[in-house]
Amino acid sequence: LYTVSEAVELLPKLSKTKFDATAEVHIVLDIDPKQSDQNLRTSAALPAGSGKTVKVAVITSDKEADAAKKAGADNTDAAAILADIAKGKLDFDVLIASPDKMSELGRHAKVLGPKGLMPSPKSGTVTNNPAAMVEEIKKGRAEIKNDPSGIVHVAFGKLSFKAADLEANLRAVLGAVRTNKPAGVKGIYVKTIYITSSMSPSIKLDTTELQKSSKE
Repeated sequence: LYTVSEAVELLPKLSKTKFDATAEVHIVLDIDPKQSDQNLRTSAALPAGSGKTVKVAVITSDKEADAAKKAGADNTDAAAILADIAKGKLDFDVLIASPDKMSELGRHAKVLGPKGLMPSPKSGTVTNNPAAMVEEIKKGRAEIKNDPSGIVHVAFGKLSFKAADLEANLRAVLGAVRTNKPAGVKGIYVKTIYITSSMSPSIKLDTTELQKSSKE
């Protein structure tokens, strides 16, 4: 077992790729995903950024749309975004909506939901302050949610990052997992934590690091 510090130092040394691979953490949770009160959905601001470009679309009022555009949103034309979604054209990585616009998105749930693009209050993408969320996403933000097997998969940077930056990002993710434990889960709910990158072996972490991550 490795500490967070040891693991992020070791990870780039194990990579054999010629491109700048993405660092990923995989967290196996002791939950029953079939129970709605045991699912995890939250996010973490990555202190060192994500290392990737994220396209953000915003559906909100004209006034808020202007602010979101200034904050860096790629598309704030609500009518055009809705028309594209209806055609199955999803030219964005994250969709943000103000609460009053969610009724218009409801009819597109079958298109957006399976791709994880439906705005949600839990992830902060349903908000009355879209501009602030655009800024956070553009700076670097990780979506954290379990898959149907109860495992969380999160990218937390690039291997070209300094070890200290990878560590800061990883601790932010681990801290968010710890502090947002689902209401229906009792006791320690993290089974195992691994970090890896594209085509590299995985490194198993000491799960006590999860407790430390929120205190340091």
